[in-house]
Amino acid sequence: MPSSHSNSPLIKENPDKAIWYFLVFWTILNAVQAYTLEIHADEAYYWLYSRFLDWGYYDHPPMVAIFIRIGDSLVHSEFGLRLMTVLSSTLSLSILWLIVKKYAVEAKWFILVVSGIFIFHIYGFMTTPDAPLFLFTVLFYFVYQKYLDQDRLKWALSLAVIIACLLYSKYHGILLIGFTVLSNIKLLTRKSFWGIVCLSVVWYIPHIVWQLNHGYPSINYHLFEQSSDHYNFSQTWTYFPGQLLMAGPLIGWFLFYNAFTTRIKDAFTRALMVNAIGTFAFFLLSSFKGEVQPQWTFIAFAPLTILTLIHFKQASNWRPWFKWLAIVNLVFIVILRVSIITASPLIRKIGQVKSLYGFKQWAHDIKRKAGDHYVVFNDGFQNASKYDFYNNTTKGFAYDERYYRLTQFDIWPIEEGIQHNRAYWLTKYPVKGVTADTLNTSGGKWYGGWVNDVRTYQKVKVETASYKIKASPGKEISFDLSITNPYPYTIDFSNTGDQHRVNFEACLFRDAHIILVQEADNDFYKLTLKQGESKHYKFKFVAPKQKGTYTMMFSLRTDPFLGSKNSRIISLTTE
Repeated sequence: MPSSHSNSPLIKENPDKAIWYFLVFWTILNAVQAYTLEIHADEAYYWLYSRFLDWGYYDHPPMVAIFIRIGDSLVHSEFGLRLMTVLSSTLSLSILWLIVKKYAVEAKWFILVVSGIFIFHIYGFMTTPDAPLFLFTVLFYFVYQKYLDQDRLKWALSLAVIIACLLYSKYHGILLIGFTVLSNIKLLTRKSFWGIVCLSVVWYIPHIVWQLNHGYPSINYHLFEQSSDHYNFSQTWTYFPGQLLMAGPLIGWFLFYNAFTTRIKDAFTRALMVNAIGTFAFFLLSSFKGEVQPQWTFIAFAPLTILTLIHFKQASNWRPWFKWLAIVNLVFIVILRVSIITASPLIRKIGQVKSLYGFKQWAHDIKRKAGDHYVVFNDGFQNASKYDFYNNTTKGFAYDERYYRLTQFDIWPIEEGIQHNRAYWLTKYPVKGVTADTLNTSGGKWYGGWVNDVRTYQKVKVETASYKIKASPGKEISFDLSITNPYPYTIDFSNTGDQHRVNFEACLFRDAHIILVQEADNDFYKLTLKQGESKHYKFKFVAPKQKGTYTMMFSLRTDPFLGSKNSRIISLTTE
């Protein structure tokens, strides 16, 4: 390893002060980016979480909503939304330093490694559930390190609170808990351990109750909706370069090598190793079931960082060239971030990055057209959320079509407010007889038109006894459906006197393309459901004549919309 005289005088004589200067610069850079960059669609979606505070949401637990609510209550802007993330990122890195100090890690290497990890830069200012998750992950390791040395009440209580906060941040927190216990089975012999378990569960009960009251939407989404029916090899082979990029465009491979070759000398470093390997392996295996986004492993980058720095201290055959590689890596990242801040023309053409520009003006342009009326968007939660954030309203509504997954818009009371009112419908394609307006905006070309007396049934739940059906080609299948009204008012499926007709349909898909739609018999349209009431209905469906495996769902469609996703996906095999 290079001798200590290669350090600057500040780092050599006062490493804590050097870390402090680094953290100040880190905070300023993140704050500037948080202030200047337009909102990401996911951030806008989570901002809506903060407008409807609850113990849970369709996609995630509620901690991200609390983070946003705190900053947004001070100032409604991109910076306000991201304020807690900027602060928590700095706090997380300062705690990481406190953890590695025990292993005599040098400040120089801490700064070069931490500042070179690309995922730390992304979530140093962007507010998603990963921001609080990482903070509580680092806090967990800090307190767990103390708890291993001293089995005292204050550390046990602290761990219980942190574990509850982990699970309130993101469900990935369960991996940290499970792998930590797996790394140290002797924890089961500590009485305080069981106290930690009990307290954590008690504090997590409100979220469990929320899931129960809403039909376990998060479990259904993460375990069923996100799973792919067919394996795509690209999901697996792209996983590896994605993780190396998150670790650092130039140094990622070296960090992984050093972290996983660290000599394990105590229970804490063993916990780090098991968590790092276990988390990366878990998401690798997950790639066989569906897409794995690179940032999902964020929780593993805390132990990866700590192990890497410990290994640097252990290494006897140190490679001095790493310092220069790390500096080039950091310069590249800083240039990239500055380019995003200054909105350089080249950056604005890159994939996901280009969606971070132009939508503020887009939202204001639509608001001028729609006034104080509701605005209905198709194709997911993203555009409705951006419209709501930039106009500080909750009158932007995402109509989740049968071709798209369910979202939190299927739970919030926004849909109830739009019923039998006049709304402006905005789409990316023209709809004959409806979209009379063509809007050329900074967010692209859109088509809009007014819909009078809006009528939708997006929240109606349709359930069947089995979601895997086998039938002979052309055979009639009788589905015994349970149809539930979740609205705080009576709903009537009769089309008498309504401007827009409702159709109850069974939709058949193959390879994500709809190939067949069958409508319910006329007796369905005599059905009336009181608030919270469920009724059974026999739906007669004729299986396709061609043998094969299909997916199907039941959908309520009201003109002029394309129909909502009212049931879970059903697998139908004809043989």
